[in-house]
Formats: sequence, structure tokens, C-alpha cells
Amino acid sequence: MTEYRHTATADVPADELFAFLSHPENLPRYFPQMKVAEPKGGDSVHVEAEVHGQRVAGEAWLHTDAANRSLSWGAEGPDDYHGELRIAEDGPASSEITVTLHSVREADGGEVQQGLEQTVAAMTHAASADADVEAAEGEGGWTSYDTAKNSSR
Repeated sequence: MTEYRHTATADVPADELFAFLSHPENLPRYFPQMKVAEPKGGDSVHVEAEVHGQRVAGEAWLHTDAANRSLSWGAEGPDDYHGELRIAEDGPASSEITVTLHSVREADGGEVQQGLEQTVAAMTHAASADADVEAAEGEGGWTSYDTAKNSSR
């Protein structure tokens, strides 16, 4: 099994970054190949992605652990693809994010590692942009969204 890992910092508080990333519907905002990510209940997520020029649809799973600010995910298939994401505080308005991918498929020429680094950069950029917009509009951000959503149940 091949493992790929990347760590980066984001100018977003750790709880806010986790709240943004824990919503599967945000996946297409920072994962360029992902076209659709629809929660189906529990840990199940319907996904559609462009992979090497072909549209691929399937079922995946996403498990969130708010207490540890971590996510784990995977999809059935020949590559046994799965991964983990952990977020740690790096100051009052900064986070460190570490993403690890596992696959039985080994890519040539660093393709997967490069894609991972680009995705983490897009992830932190999208979360930072959301935080900036929320602050400008006086909204509570993703953590407030989660609180309001959970209290309406």
C-alpha cells in the first residue's frame, strides 16, 4: 500500500476549518475533479468525479470526529482508496492541516503527491475565503451554521 502525506497551514481557526471541511457538499469547491458530493445519511456520500477524462460515479463514506477535528473517508474500488485529515490549532486564527492518502495504486512521476498538495492548498484557500466573507457579512461562519442546523433538528 502506498501512502501520501501533506501538511500545510491555513489562516482560519481550527474549529472553523473543521466545520467547513466536514460538510461533504463542499468537496467540489476545493477538489477540482469532484463534480458532485451529496450526503446520503450516516457516513454515506454519493460522489461523481472526472477521472482522466471520464465521469465516474459511486458511493463513498466520510466519517467525522469533531472532538479530534479529524475526518476519514474512502471509496470501494480496485485501488482501496482511503484517507484521513487532521486539523490542529496553530494559534488563535490559524490551523495546521495534515492529509494522508492510502492506495494500493502507485502513480508515476509524483502525480498523486502533487494532486494532494494542490488539493490541500485549494482546501485552505476556500475555507479562508469563506471565513473572510462570513466575517464581512457579520455571519457566524461554518461553526454557527452547524450549531443552527443541529438545534433545528
